[in-house]
Amino acid sequence: MDNLKPLRWGIIGCGDVTEVKSGPPYQLTDGFELSMVMRRNVEKAADYAKRHQVPFWTTNASEVIENPEIDAIYIATPPDTHKLYGLQVAAAGKPCCIEKPMAPSYADSLEIYNAFKKKEIPLFIAYYRRSLPRFTKIKEWLDKGFIGDVCHIRWYKSRTPSELDLSGTYNWRTDAKVAPAGYFDDLASHGLDLFIYLLGDIKDAKGFAVNQQGLYSAKDAVTGSWIHENGITGEGSWIFGANKQQDKVEIFGSKGEIRFSVLNEAPLKLISPDHKESLHIEHPTHIHQYHVENMQKHLLGIAQHPSTGASGLHTSWVMDKILGNL
Repeated sequence: MDNLKPLRWGIIGCGDVTEVKSGPPYQLTDGFELSMVMRRNVEKAADYAKRHQVPFWTTNASEVIENPEIDAIYIATPPDTHKLYGLQVAAAGKPCCIEKPMAPSYADSLEIYNAFKKKEIPLFIAYYRRSLPRFTKIKEWLDKGFIGDVCHIRWYKSRTPSELDLSGTYNWRTDAKVAPAGYFDDLASHGLDLFIYLLGDIKDAKGFAVNQQGLYSAKDAVTGSWIHENGITGEGSWIFGANKQQDKVEIFGSKGEIRFSVLNEAPLKLISPDHKESLHIEHPTHIHQYHVENMQKHLLGIAQHPSTGASGLHTSWVMDKILGNL
């Protein structure tokens, strides 16, 4: 990356997630520019470019990927197209960030990973929680040994069926052809990836996945257990047809515990004989901001990015193990 020349980014799939959460950081980060966006709907593509002051737009992903004036690509489409576009970006030889999950299956994720690895091209996965101060604070507590030796982690995530679920209106997030495990793919992937960041790689995992409600084709209830390479055990339950919303994580150690939420902004709680804290750490307005800034540092050789193709691939493997696909 040339220190004097901005890295010109193109976005494939400038939908809702890119409006506030992820798109603006590519314009706000030093050394980055958002130069082109793509969406299949011509009116929406043109409108996004106009509102966000992006110079160029198109309805054809190849026009972004193969454009010599675009240096790097952010793939923000539904997961069933990640492999299609990811392989095209790798063939074009450009750095890439892919929305999470990396792909609907470990096999597809592995194909993407190998394509970038073969060409030695930087690949990032948008597990932005690894870069958020809210969660780096938890890692700090763990690294300082405030709860002693970690023994176990437990996550319970539930929510009621949404109006969209009950209406029967099409939603790609619950279409088994796009996201086989439904909201587990979309939401639980964030937590599992975060736990790997906090506690280390997982060496084995297993679980069960079913459809209890019959509201859509994807799975709506998943339970799993796993063991990290360092011997820490873990368990999780993700229920998307419960009577209320809950998001509770507990990390148990030999001297105390840490409590927090993955998807909600509940206070972080540290409970041990020597350390008691309750912190509320707000997310930035553009929640991908630190993730994107860390990509800039990685490309400049300043610091290793916490969410790369290798870590994203490992999370895909864990998810498929829990779902019984491996």
